[in-house]
Amino acid sequence: MTTGAPRPAARRWIRALAGSVALAACGLTLAAQAPAAQKAAAPQKAAQPAHGDWLFVYFKEPANQGIYFALSRDGYHFTPLNNGQPWLPPSHPGELMRDPFLTRGPHGLYRLVWTWGWHGDSMGYATSRNLLTWSAQRQIPIMRDYPETRNVWAPRIFWDAGRKQWLVIWSSAMNNSTTGNHIWSALTPDFKTFSKPRIFFDPGYVTIDATIFHQPGGPYRMVFKDQSYDPLSFQERVATGPTLLGPWKHISAPINETWSEGPSVIHVGKRYIVYYDHYRAPHISYEGVATTNWKRWVDITPETSFPKYCKHGSFVKIRAAEAARLIARHDAPAAASSAD
Repeated sequence: MTTGAPRPAARRWIRALAGSVALAACGLTLAAQAPAAQKAAAPQKAAQPAHGDWLFVYFKEPANQGIYFALSRDGYHFTPLNNGQPWLPPSHPGELMRDPFLTRGPHGLYRLVWTWGWHGDSMGYATSRNLLTWSAQRQIPIMRDYPETRNVWAPRIFWDAGRKQWLVIWSSAMNNSTTGNHIWSALTPDFKTFSKPRIFFDPGYVTIDATIFHQPGGPYRMVFKDQSYDPLSFQERVATGPTLLGPWKHISAPINETWSEGPSVIHVGKRYIVYYDHYRAPHISYEGVATTNWKRWVDITPETSFPKYCKHGSFVKIRAAEAARLIARHDAPAAASSAD
């Protein structure tokens, strides 16, 4: 159903936001804030069942403007926050903010990591209690023990309750090496001290952009990009393991099309959705595939909508009160340059 009065769940959510923002009464969560050009371009899709508030954290090329936020009521349609302006700009000269990953820790603290630069041994790190005010941005040289490191890309962090430590994973390659990128890892209790990095996953071909998904009672699943050049793949696959640290086995066939990267996994209703960045012409776009059994995958891209030009990001479930505070933020428009 695409028109008519809001469903009960949508009405409850709208009432929760009263006084913070004026919403359209159509039941589509944030359509009232979408820029006119984006609303005109957005496809008219059937509304999806409501499953809570999803925050999408992403970047735009050339990655020097900062990190952007978008919000969704249903996990399928995402509307930019802060009038489409960066939510968290870089604070260091030359710093990039690519491939952001946001998660909430066991004590409610949000932790954000990102790719600090195309080259080097470091990742970016910052924290927040409310997603509005943030700690100082830190450059963490996580691969300093390996001076030959070429890059540290797409860090991801996962809480290991048994060890009471964070698992950090990312991809790195070494200078003068012909083997390319592999997935590396380290453990940390506080993001100040780290175990010595080691190769976390090496299936025998180039891999980047790994992320881990787990539900109680099920195996751990790692979705990663197979970046094989011969034959060219550049697609996502899924490996399974008994613990957060693996070992990782039973690697699936590719689950999406070539020229795809930056996977993130969310659970919406009965579906497990892998969203990813399809970065090659003729259809550069954010896309998704879904499954109910981790065996058969279907393309759900026509059911979704994302902010224009969004790139490799991540998703986190947030509370309705948090969503209301985020929606209320409207920074002054950035000053135009003298060349404009």
